[in-house]
Amino acid sequence: MKPFEITIPRSEIDDLHRRLDHTRWPGSPAGASWAQGTPLAHLRELAGHWRDFDWRKAERRLNELPQFITEIDGATLHFLHVRSPRRDAEPLLLTHGWPGTCFAFEEVLEPLSRDFHLVVPSVPGFGFSGPTEELGWTIPRVAGVVAELMRRLGYDRYVAHGYDLGAALTRHLGMRDEVRAIHVNQIFSAGVTAETADMDVEAERRSVEKAHRYEFEQFGYASMQSTRPQSVAYALTDSPVAQLEWIEWAFHTWSDPEIGVPLDALLTDASIFWFTRTAGSSARYYQEGDETWGELEPESPTPTSVAVFPHDLAVPIRRMAERNHNIVRWTEMPSGGHFAAMEVPELVVGDLRESFLR
Repeated sequence: MKPFEITIPRSEIDDLHRRLDHTRWPGSPAGASWAQGTPLAHLRELAGHWRDFDWRKAERRLNELPQFITEIDGATLHFLHVRSPRRDAEPLLLTHGWPGTCFAFEEVLEPLSRDFHLVVPSVPGFGFSGPTEELGWTIPRVAGVVAELMRRLGYDRYVAHGYDLGAALTRHLGMRDEVRAIHVNQIFSAGVTAETADMDVEAERRSVEKAHRYEFEQFGYASMQSTRPQSVAYALTDSPVAQLEWIEWAFHTWSDPEIGVPLDALLTDASIFWFTRTAGSSARYYQEGDETWGELEPESPTPTSVAVFPHDLAVPIRRMAERNHNIVRWTEMPSGGHFAAMEVPELVVGDLRESFLR
């Protein structure tokens, strides 16, 4: 286990600038909207912001956080370890999803560290955990890696939170004896269909509508990543604008339209994906073991808290979640979307405290 500092070579930054300067832009039909993908004018403006983005400034900011690397199960694992000034603080594991990195939690680290020792891994294949070199990286495997990290850090009892892929991973961790309680933003097996929904309940109608929109309007990225992740890797590793669009489409589509993901957070995230060449290895989670994202898992007695954000890509329903989870807290949030820790960090911090500080 060694301290880690981000140091991107100047040549890599210069290469990014050169590629942005020489982008071959496609045409766009008049009236094209987000239904066709990120609109051309919007993406050109974002690419201009990225060209002017001060990566060294971002790098200095990120390096103020205590970062480490270790090797577990044959893979490099990068993680943040932010210890609380309270010696008796409970350990809290935070796990990100796609297309994020561990720095998706940057805005919640300081307030949460007042009450918790924080461990925030970069999921293998994402960010500074680097591209994974072999097949077989599934959510259950990563759960084992993260559990081993917590053991090595001396945490034999802890609580855990995650969103997106991290929510699925957190549910797996919740089956382990050392995990006291979990908190998630999504339970993908807890949605309803037109056949199973109570259409007199507004939340269940929204769940059906969200699922229909995801399947028939938004699923293109997941279809590509679950069937041809290597094809995605070629495009996104060679073209920074392609990488930027792939991330911005998700951030725009699944976030609260009144809030969104901050520009600096977007460009930091895109830069990390670009510099680490992790488009392909992160995409492979959609192909390998993708059934573990939304399967109905064995019943878990672990106390489970759920925060439902209104602009998320899916709406879990409590009665469906209670089939196989010990639901102890269910919060319908007033704002926020899929990337809640970047959009409404104060709501995330408050709900985690209410869930775990009992």
